[in-house]
Amino acid sequence: MDKKLYIVGIGPGKPEGMTIEAKRILEESDVLAGYPVYLELLPQELRSRRDGTPKQEIRSGMTKEIERCRLALSAAAEGHKVSLVCSGDPGVYGMAGLALSLKQEFPEVEIRVIPGVTAALSGAALLGAPLIHDFAVISLSDRLTPWEKIEARLKHAAEADFVIVLYNPESKGRSGYLARACSLLLTVLEPERPAALVHKIGREGEAVWTGTLEEMQDQPADMFTTVFIGNSNTALLDGSMITDRGYREK
Repeated sequence: MDKKLYIVGIGPGKPEGMTIEAKRILEESDVLAGYPVYLELLPQELRSRRDGTPKQEIRSGMTKEIERCRLALSAAAEGHKVSLVCSGDPGVYGMAGLALSLKQEFPEVEIRVIPGVTAALSGAALLGAPLIHDFAVISLSDRLTPWEKIEARLKHAAEADFVIVLYNPESKGRSGYLARACSLLLTVLEPERPAALVHKIGREGEAVWTGTLEEMQDQPADMFTTVFIGNSNTALLDGSMITDRGYREK
């Protein structure tokens, strides 16, 4: 009996942003596990069996990640084909690391990670080409990382002239974090540095804002916002955010 857990990245949200492999695995799975918001992003045909009945779902909220992984691994150990659903890519602020670290409790279960399109990439596509050169991805959530370490990473990324992508800029319990990050970056970068926010990528309410780093301090953000700050070769041109890689005609 196969005992498999698939950790599946579903991309930005809309079915069109899902890889063919991810869709196939979800279709074949008989148990789906995940944060409720992510499960509800799946089209109904992926949440139903071939006879139309609903698949078993393992749901749990934020801060319940360990419990969710154990329940998914337990279901796989019982012989179910289980998909643990993550938005974006499961290896980028997703559940892949936690599930793999818990695997020792379920040695009979095989784990496979199914990649997805992370918000840095899907957001960049909406903006144009901001990530055409080296970039750094930093989460502003201090739930698992001390804020002092986040500040150090922001400062060093700015000093190294990376394009910077920020995940998890704000939440209901973490207001003002984007403004704090901008204030810190402005100690290194010029106020006119191109910046952008992409809200709800691939979902209802998708929106893009572009402007400067200084202007971004006053912009609203939440957990469904991805932040882009250009490097010294980034420009806003005809509505697109473009980083010059340095190509020259010969």
